[in-house]
Formats: sequence, C-alpha cells, structure tokens
Amino acid sequence: MKLDRLLGILTILLQNDRVTAPWLADRFEVSRRTIGRDIDALCMAGIPIVTHQGGGGGISILDGYKLDKSILTADELTGIIAALKGIGTVSDSSQIERTLDKLSASKDTVISLQAPIVIDLASNYKGTLTPKITQIKQAILDQKLIEFDYYYEKGLTHRRIESYFLIFQWSAWYVFGFCLEKQDWRLFKLARLWELKTCDELYFQRAIPEDRKDFNAYLPDDKILLAVFEPSARYQLMEEYGKDSFTEREDGKLLAEIGYTIKEHIISWLLGFGDKVKVLEPKELADEVKQKAVNIIKNYS
Repeated sequence: MKLDRLLGILTILLQNDRVTAPWLADRFEVSRRTIGRDIDALCMAGIPIVTHQGGGGGISILDGYKLDKSILTADELTGIIAALKGIGTVSDSSQIERTLDKLSASKDTVISLQAPIVIDLASNYKGTLTPKITQIKQAILDQKLIEFDYYYEKGLTHRRIESYFLIFQWSAWYVFGFCLEKQDWRLFKLARLWELKTCDELYFQRAIPEDRKDFNAYLPDDKILLAVFEPSARYQLMEEYGKDSFTEREDGKLLAEIGYTIKEHIISWLLGFGDKVKVLEPKELADEVKQKAVNIIKNYS
C-alpha cells in the first residue's frame, strides 16, 4: 500500500543520513520509478527531500531542516509493533513483518522488534479465523456484501450483511455491519459464522449512528447474578471478573455479584464450577441451573 510505503520511506530517512533509490526500491520491492514518485509525494507533503548525484550520492532530508523525529514516540511505536504482532497471528504474516521491518529500519532504532510483548489473538481458532478475517477485511475494502450461516442460541440462520469493521473484543473476534434481513446494525461472532461467501454485489457505505458505534452496548451486563462460591474458585473469579467482583464471608466462602447478558451463557459458565457454586439470585436462574444438573444426572443413570 502506498501510504504504508511512504511511512516506511520517511522512517528510514529519519534514521539515516542518506540512502539510495535502488536500495529503497529493493527494500520495498517496487521499481525505482515508483520510489521517485514516492519521493515527489513526500516533497508535496512538505518534507524537504533532496537527491545527490554521483559517487556517494543518494536521497536525504535537507540539511538544517528541523524535523521532529518523535512524530511517533517510543511508547507509540511500541504500541504499534505490539498491535501488528497480534494482528500477525490472524493475518498475512509476511505483510506484517514487512511493516515491522520498515518501522525498525535502522539498527539504532530505539524500538526493538524483540519487544517483551507476545500477543496471540487467534487462540485455538487460528486455523478457521485467519481465512475469515482475511476474506472479510477484503470485502470491507472492496465494499462487497458477505453472506454466511450463523449459529446462535435460537438455532441456525442465514445472513447477508454490509460489513464495516472487524472487532476484537470480549476475548473474541466479531464483524460489525448492517444486516439486510433485519435492516439494522448487528455484531456477529466469527467463531459462530460459517460458510462465508463474498458476494459480487457492491454496497454504498451508510453513515453509522453514533449510538451504534458503542460496541459495549451490544452486550450489556445489566442482569445481576448473586452466588456463593467455594474458596477454591477464587482464581477463576479473579480471572473472569476481577478482585472486586466478590467479597469473602466469615466462613471463607466467596459472595459474588456479577453482571451478565445472555442467560444461556451464564448457566454454562456456572455449570463449569460443578459443586463449587450455589446461585442465590435470581431465583429463576437458580431453578434452571438445578434442572440442568438433574438432566445431567439422568444422562448418566
């Protein structure tokens, strides 16, 4: 991408006194003519770049021009590199590596690619998520409709949507878009999305209402669970909801107050604790957990 390449060239020029056009062309895998056009574009953007002919010649930023080399601070570059590493686990790793290489074009760069941060957003779903993310990303860029089968608590449905964003939130990947069947904005979890197809039909981007850009609103935790957990479940409560989600009673058991969105999900989560939890409120939820436990016993009788 041209913008990506321009950023890379500018970074290199900031970190080196002088480089040659053939060297840049080889590094970015383009022609010398393309590098020439990129240099012209940078000049038009206000960066005073000069070329030197003959032996020892090359391309450099004009001597005496005061350009703040902290356009991106060390922390900002670290954040970019960490994010790119994370994306690289579910995307085209070769493209990510090239971008990382450009951001750290000199051995003297303050940011090391061996940063002490490892992010693997793909988890166990990498094999199926990677092609989905790549395909949806391209559909968004091309403004093409996508369609897919979607599995959720009510069963199976088929959807066609205008896709706008790929989102990693709530420990999972989602695609956000306008659903043609529901004529409304929707969020779809990629792990539940199968038989994905990119349609030939194009769409014109809609203006997204401000209130629909709050993705947290799609999964509100406005239902409250009150339950007592055994002390051995402390680490799981800490991991899922943090240390402020429960208080320790005099008998050592943990009284937890937790917000949840979907009843089926919280029931499955509770059942994972086995006999280490007792639901106090809401009573309807406690009754359903009890009935599930009875049904489990029947399966083994």
